[in-house]
Amino acid sequence: MKLASLFSDHAVLQREISVPVWGWTRPLAPVTVTLGSFKAQSLSAADGRFLVRLPPMKAGGPYTLEVSSPGSGEKVIARDVWVGEVWLASGQSNMEFTFGTLRDANAAGAKTDIPGVRMANVAHVAHATRESEATLVWEVAGPKATNGFSAVAFYFAKELHAALGIAVGIVNSSWGGTYIEAWTSRETLIRNDDVAAVIARYEATSHSPYFWAQRDKPLEQSPLPADKGNEGLGQGWAKEGFDDSSWATMKIPGTWNSQGHRYSGILWFRKTIEVPQAWAGKDLVLNLGAADKQDITYFNGVQVGATGTGFEDVYWNKQRTYTIPGRLVKAGRSVIAVRVYSFIYDGGMIGPVSAMNLAPRGMEEMAVPLAGAWRYSVEQNFGVITPPPAIPGPGNANSPYTLFDSMIAPLIPYALRGAIWYQGESNAGAPQKYRRLMTEMIRDWRQVWGQGDFPFLMVQLANFNTTDNWPLLREAQLQSLCEPNTGMAVAIDIGDALDIHPTNKLDVGKRLAAWALTQTYGKDGVPSGPLYSAMVVEGDRIRLRFAHIGGGLRAREGALRSFIIAGENRKFVPAEAVIEGDTIVVSSPKVIAPVAVRYAWENNPEGCNLYNAAGLPASPFRTDTW
Repeated sequence: MKLASLFSDHAVLQREISVPVWGWTRPLAPVTVTLGSFKAQSLSAADGRFLVRLPPMKAGGPYTLEVSSPGSGEKVIARDVWVGEVWLASGQSNMEFTFGTLRDANAAGAKTDIPGVRMANVAHVAHATRESEATLVWEVAGPKATNGFSAVAFYFAKELHAALGIAVGIVNSSWGGTYIEAWTSRETLIRNDDVAAVIARYEATSHSPYFWAQRDKPLEQSPLPADKGNEGLGQGWAKEGFDDSSWATMKIPGTWNSQGHRYSGILWFRKTIEVPQAWAGKDLVLNLGAADKQDITYFNGVQVGATGTGFEDVYWNKQRTYTIPGRLVKAGRSVIAVRVYSFIYDGGMIGPVSAMNLAPRGMEEMAVPLAGAWRYSVEQNFGVITPPPAIPGPGNANSPYTLFDSMIAPLIPYALRGAIWYQGESNAGAPQKYRRLMTEMIRDWRQVWGQGDFPFLMVQLANFNTTDNWPLLREAQLQSLCEPNTGMAVAIDIGDALDIHPTNKLDVGKRLAAWALTQTYGKDGVPSGPLYSAMVVEGDRIRLRFAHIGGGLRAREGALRSFIIAGENRKFVPAEAVIEGDTIVVSSPKVIAPVAVRYAWENNPEGCNLYNAAGLPASPFRTDTW
């Protein structure tokens, strides 16, 4: 007898609705499921699979979940099981982004056990068949386990747990860099005219000899630029005595692409520090933050750490923590040198600031900050590297419907309250298609779960410098709110112009929780910041109305900014915006007959400062459809 991995130690089951429990045993065998005083029975199918539904239960625990087959002696037990609230978290890297990466958050977040918050991370699988089982383990929030949690989902769950006082479980099924099409079922995608042809091509080629020949090419035939060897080391760039005075300086943390080096390659970074006399001979802990994508790190010419080999692109946001042995530590001048290798996209030492410091082991309060100006030199310039075309098929997470089959289907029909979703960056190249894709995926998941229109909450893309048209993608996300029981957390004010993975996940989680607590759980408050709802032209000005004003509209730090206005000629100019009661009046002396207004309508709008009295930001919007 085997239970689905979702029903294991520390699991959380959804309260107040029927709870399906399933697994596998002998064909046509009786099965009994017991949880506390609740008991249910059924019979396994001809293939041995069984599904038993427990009745709706109130929140509580801990319970022991016992599943047995009378007469056979078979029995499976899961301990420390709670009944509470269950949410599915999904999307791409900003949802996958782990709490442990946010070193600054550790100081303010989860150094204590939080037994009422639990998470199960679904292992990455991209198979060509619909899976019936997922690989996952439930873990209880605490100093170590929390580091592997999705940061957004953890903060969301933490807020719910604090407000509701019951157990909250998150099933996290997310994968960085993935398209929404991968998370949607084939049955839904083939009805979408924008995608049907792609599905046809994929299914005609993904199992062909050509696919396997391309997929199995030796690594040395990859179009990505390989590391030609550590030339800088041979030139003495790691040594303490090397004269780097002719090297330019770069602000760290930061990517080199954002600071004028628009190419992939290998750059060296050096920083001189003064080691206090009291540190001499002691082991030091070197926290470098993240290095995009691979690094070799030296202290006074001696290698003390390295992360990543070959074309591994899994360490670009992983924090580097290396030990400098005491035998290398002397008082006075010392040099940290870091060789960063990025074979695609951007590269650099990307922090965050709070994760970059040096201190003797066990004496973190004495840490010396390492952020700031570093000397740098270019060892290898690969030019602008265009990623090789992805070959759809088994193993490629971005094949159509692959992640639905591999990482969503095995979770169905686990009872849950709703879903939170953070994705869209990968689809930003075709934003006009996203609204339909988003809407249909929401309907898709709701249909296969069979729980009605459960809450579906998404995160709108944050501010970021990019060449894609993110305003249109954000608009598509906003328009998805036309679906019943959907919500959105606005993040236009907490992004990072230079980093597609902003580190402020706390506010993202809290804003998702604000919507859930007010709209799903009926708590007092406002679910989001102002959302544009209507406009009226009043002569030479336009009056705007909003939903979710939460006690009133507010301009943070001075007058309202980021508003532009246009007439029939469709030429937008900066506008003056003034709050009048629960409305905003927008005008410009350059537009005497206005017809349209836009707010924060840029990839990385600067100074957008419209909030409500609850401190939640307004979503970017436009009144036109040009």
